[in-house]
Amino acid sequence: MTEPSRENPPLTRREAREAARTGQIPIQAAAGAVDDPVDERAEARPDLGPVSASATTPWNGTVLPGGAPAERPEAAQPETVPFDTPRDDDADGGRPGAPGPVRGGAARPAEPSSLEDLFAPEHAAPVKKKRRGGGCLIALLIFVLIAGGLTAAGFWAWNTYGPVVAEKLGWDGPHDYEAGEATGEALITIEEGDGGEAISSTLFEAGVTLRADSFYDHLIEIGKVPTFYPGVYQLQQKMTSAAALEALQNPANKLENTVALQEGWTVRGTLEAASIGLDMPVEELEAAAADPSAFGVEGDSLEGWLFPAHYTFDPETTATQVIQAMVDRTRESLTAAGVPAGEEHRILTIASIIQREGGSADFGKVARVILNRLDPEISDTNQLLQMDSTAQFGYRMTHPDAPEQTTAFSTDEQLQDQNPWNTYVHPGLPAGPIANPGDEAIAAAMNPDDGDWQYFVTVDFETGETLFAATYGEQQQNEAKLHAWCDAHPGHAGCGG
Repeated sequence: MTEPSRENPPLTRREAREAARTGQIPIQAAAGAVDDPVDERAEARPDLGPVSASATTPWNGTVLPGGAPAERPEAAQPETVPFDTPRDDDADGGRPGAPGPVRGGAARPAEPSSLEDLFAPEHAAPVKKKRRGGGCLIALLIFVLIAGGLTAAGFWAWNTYGPVVAEKLGWDGPHDYEAGEATGEALITIEEGDGGEAISSTLFEAGVTLRADSFYDHLIEIGKVPTFYPGVYQLQQKMTSAAALEALQNPANKLENTVALQEGWTVRGTLEAASIGLDMPVEELEAAAADPSAFGVEGDSLEGWLFPAHYTFDPETTATQVIQAMVDRTRESLTAAGVPAGEEHRILTIASIIQREGGSADFGKVARVILNRLDPEISDTNQLLQMDSTAQFGYRMTHPDAPEQTTAFSTDEQLQDQNPWNTYVHPGLPAGPIANPGDEAIAAAMNPDDGDWQYFVTVDFETGETLFAATYGEQQQNEAKLHAWCDAHPGHAGCGG
């Protein structure tokens, strides 16, 4: 590779990824060697669930406004509304997928290729580039604006262009762990057809890599087109991307008869992952799970009852025994959390919303928002939860032929659908759980934090930073921060890029 000239500065990570998405770096998992190019553009993974907008799970979900007050119907049912968890399912649900376009696919401006382009007026004549030091000058001007008292202008400039400036100048922090930091254990599941971006997200969610794009960036940088094979792999947390790639290419790290399930997956995603780990036809698992009463569960579905954990089974284990082990583990969690007999369905329903709507650090606050909204004495929304994760889950359940969810924003059609899970339409809890919650979410449902919050919104899709508010006015201010972040990250999947 030749050294770039002054007139052609090197691509940033974002620009390199964009180039890769056009087909230059085809990487995917298959049962056998796969050499055909694939389009990796933030494709939704059928086994992942939605990213929601009232809070966020850094790609577990995730993640926007907790809804407007009931007395503000124009705010409660916008043209498109960001989710209420970054992590969507298909008709039966699955693991969270990558968000896609917003507001009917309205195009966002292409990302500028340089700092000079970034700050040039939209219709200005082209400016001849003399040198590549303009980024430092731009950054300096921003700091001068702030230091000189032009606080509003300075902060507007930094909020709008700061992240791009930081990336250009290498100020956005490390993008990979250092060698020698690896510790502990992490089990990840690679599914057939998973591409480089999907695997990169999976590694990040499992704590293996530092950022959601660390592994994918590494593949682009080294220019390799490896073949990934479906299965469950044993890695460590805090690995370098290079070490993670080496581990995934080592057959010794592939575990047999092992199932690795993540929090927030739905029944369908769980059964598909189990099928891969156990090399068992998914049809057998689906047939075993079809009758909840066989496992002592009331209701029409085992949604919420297939506990997310790591399981290792004997080769002779049947599909029914696999399902029974997951249901038994859920009961262990309910008992440990002190859930009273007869309250299992309600607590699992609340816990599933918490799991899909918030990051683990915010579970207690999300639980309090739910309970405050359900309280007729204090609810601003007439007991409407207005959680996008519930509306989208219900829409998928009642519209099995609907296209896969590829955006972090709900549509009017989804929010107005009359399905029994849609908490924008029906007050109170949805008809049942919308995903399989873990221990922490179940515990939070039983022991919510104290507070008067009724709203929350994720304002940074990369860090998962989520802000909580007691009033709708505060919520609107917080939502403005999200829009400013998206304006500064026009290519981010969570913002519709």
